[in-house]
Amino acid sequence: MDWSHYRFTSVWDVPAPPDTVYDALERAEDYPQWWPQVRSVTAIDATSGTARFRSFLPYELVVTANQSHRDPRSRVLEVTMTGDLEGWARWTVAPRAGGSRATYQQEVVVRRALMRRLAMPGRLVFRANHALMMRSGRRGLTARLQGV
Repeated sequence: MDWSHYRFTSVWDVPAPPDTVYDALERAEDYPQWWPQVRSVTAIDATSGTARFRSFLPYELVVTANQSHRDPRSRVLEVTMTGDLEGWARWTVAPRAGGSRATYQQEVVVRRALMRRLAMPGRLVFRANHALMMRSGRRGLTARLQGV
């Protein structure tokens, strides 16, 4: 087993129409305005950018994301990532009673040296850190879309 390999799935039920949720998720440059752990997103060009993340643990991750799939009709967004994390991430937004369900899937290998050294003993803590970050993102997006 590669202890530095992670697969995540998070499901966000959001009380807003699917196209509205998709539009918000499509604007990654706005994430720092509503998702506290996304510290910055800097565009490189129309389909790529650099993002900095820091959750509850005292380290920052930096990735370059390149759009690999964008389909507004089916409401799917996918990027490939390089940097401290290497792999892919995908948003899929679907209608749901009372709003939308946004499903986030990610498969990455951690490349940051310290995290690789701590991969086995820190795995549960790293997974919990990711879960807390995703919970905060769901709350932030919901508040933003409700105009709070």
